[in-house]
Amino acid sequence: MTKLSIIIPIYNEENTIRETLRRVLLAKLPAKIKKEIIVIDDGSTDKTPAILTECKIKNLKFKILRHSKNKGKGAAIRTGIENSTGDLIIIQDADLEYNPSYYQKLLQPVLENNKQVVYGSRLINYPLILWGKHKTILPIHLVANKLLTFLTNLLYGCSITDMETGYKLFKRKILNGIDLESNSFNFEAEITAKILKKKIPIVEVPIIVKPRTYKEGKKIGWKDGIAAIWTLIKYRFSD
Repeated sequence: MTKLSIIIPIYNEENTIRETLRRVLLAKLPAKIKKEIIVIDDGSTDKTPAILTECKIKNLKFKILRHSKNKGKGAAIRTGIENSTGDLIIIQDADLEYNPSYYQKLLQPVLENNKQVVYGSRLINYPLILWGKHKTILPIHLVANKLLTFLTNLLYGCSITDMETGYKLFKRKILNGIDLESNSFNFEAEITAKILKKKIPIVEVPIIVKPRTYKEGKKIGWKDGIAAIWTLIKYRFSD
């Protein structure tokens, strides 16, 4: 039996954590794959800790780890990875942008073709629409994501479409050979850079997400974009 560890970093997500857990718990997996769900409360100051405790009392099957203060998404993910036991590891944001119904699709290249790293790409079929009923939510973020991906391809000689995606799936043995340091959102750039430097191919599968606005709780900002650029450059020329 193969185990999939689902790492859920959380910081102040009282409005979405119940539904996130419900979707993760109900998500179907291929035969002979079982779930290990690890939630890392990264020093939340809203009702998130109480909600997690309430869900645990209801005997929902997940593990809770807590940081006494907010350390950042990267630090929370690293805590989750260190405390996971799965053969495969996937990152799951708690903001309802990413739907766990894609787990089976993300697992397919690993199970059928023995691939080691799979990214769920939001940008393969994500047009930039600046006006009208279906205009792009946070268009500046879309442009920034495309620019960061372009820089990744330029620096590392690859051809991926979405470096910043939150859906990243790894075989554990890949992560065991990588020393992760990032504490914040630049985790995405660091892990991608270090995988590409090892010449490990990244397989992408298209996904559709439901982006949220800053009013709805989105946290990543322009400073995180600058940090991602620096991280990509830094690890291109150093270990």
